[in-house]
Parts: sequence; C-alpha cells; structure tokens
Amino acid sequence: MFNKNNVKTVVLLSTLAGALVTAGAVLGGRIGMFFGLFFGLVMVGGSYWFSDKIAVRAAGAQPVRLGELEWLQHDLEQLATRAGITTPRLYISPSMQPNAFATGRNESVAVVAITHGLLEVLDRSEVRGVVAHELGHIKNRDILIGSIAAAIATGITAIANMAMFAGMFGGDDEDRPNPIALIAMMMLAPIAASLIQMALSRSREYEADRVGAEIAGDPHALASALAKIETYAKRIPMNISPSQASAWIVNPLTGREVRFANLFLTHPPTADRIAKLTGRSAVSVTS
Repeated sequence: MFNKNNVKTVVLLSTLAGALVTAGAVLGGRIGMFFGLFFGLVMVGGSYWFSDKIAVRAAGAQPVRLGELEWLQHDLEQLATRAGITTPRLYISPSMQPNAFATGRNESVAVVAITHGLLEVLDRSEVRGVVAHELGHIKNRDILIGSIAAAIATGITAIANMAMFAGMFGGDDEDRPNPIALIAMMMLAPIAASLIQMALSRSREYEADRVGAEIAGDPHALASALAKIETYAKRIPMNISPSQASAWIVNPLTGREVRFANLFLTHPPTADRIAKLTGRSAVSVTS
C-alpha cells in the first residue's frame, strides 16, 4: 500500500542516496562519486545478508524450541498466516527489559525475537500486538530498507573521513577540492545522513504499527503494550549497542536524556504512536 509513510520512505531513501553521490562528487569528482556508490553497495550487501545473525547475537537471544512457549508459537503462526508471510523463527532474549525486534534479509530467514521481560510484563493480547508489529516489519521489508539506509549513511561518513585525510595530506593545491566545500561536507554530511536515516526509521515504525494493528485486529492491545514497554524501558537498562537500538519496537536506551532529542530519535515518540493507534490526542507516557 503506497500511503503517506511509504511515500516518505521513498523520499528519504532518495535523498540519502543523492547525498551519497553528491558527497563523492564534491569531494572526489567523478571517481569519488563512483566510489561512493560502490562503497554503499558493498555495505548494503554485508549488512543485509548477515542482519539476522548480527542482531540475534547482539541480543544474546536463543531459539525457542519445539514444545516451549507453545501458546506463543501458535499465535506467531496464526498472525503470520494473517499477514500472508512465512512464519519466522522465534527467539527469546534473557533481558528483563520488555522489548522485541524482527530481523532477517527475507521471509525465509526472518526472526522475531522477544525478551524474557516482555513475557513477564505483558498479557497475551499485548504480546500478540507486539508480535504482529514485528511481522509488519517483515511484511514491509523494513530490514532491507533499514540496511540500505544504514549502508548509505556509512558510505557518506566514510567519504567525508577520506576527504579529510586527502585534504590534509593530498597532492598540490590544484588537485585538492575546494577547501570551503571540503570543510562543510566533512562536518555536515555525516550529521545530515544520520538525521535522514533516523527520520526514515521513525516513518517505518509508524507503518509497522499500522500494519501490525491490522494483522492482530486489536490496535488498543498494541497501544497498551507500547505504553508498558516505554515505562519499563526507562527503569530497566538493556546492555545493547546504540547501533542496534533502532531494531527494537521501543528504543531500549530510551531512558537516556539527549538534547534536541526529537531530531535524533530512531523511534517516534511513543505517545504519538499510541495516539495514531487509538485515534486519540497524544498524551505523555507515565514514567
């Protein structure tokens, strides 16, 4: 469905890709432009192909075996059928913070991982809502979209860093790029790329909420789950790298205070997500 969030995704990805090519062109001419494209494609391939292994290992998650959590495996299969996708593998992380994520380059290797804390805090309908949200990510191919965005942003940063060394230790003055353009690109390009990447991540979370609510047939259960996860995430820390934070349904590092936080959020404000799901005005989630 090509709705508002999908339009935003196309615009943000196009902007990010354009920034990568522009950075290469400004800092290295035609050779730099092609290097930027090549570097981005290599990074996309690696992050996309190994996304499931990287995320599962980072979370310390283990597969749920046959006969374990039978009610949850039943719900997962039922919801995947509703979503029209292959049932993903189910993993559980030992973390006591309630949270969940989905990963995998396609349906056949997709993984839905939940934490032990999620099962402790949420009731069955709320867990179903969370699982449906993660299936929404798989159905929407958000793992691929996120991998592309991360790879392009990494490419822009790498080009800016290379340009810095080239400008400092390069050849004669005629071969060097415009110093003003060089300084501006080195400082602003990585920041701009990160901001666009985060905006893209927020857009995909809204869309996964919408699709997940449709799959589960109960938007209020997902809204209730988001409120509980947000509250507990502020109280219970999770030992996770910031680079992996965007994969989770609610940022596991949400308790940290950051200036200009709305710009640097990998997830939309939980109150806004709840408002969209319930059709009510946004209210603060209690801590």
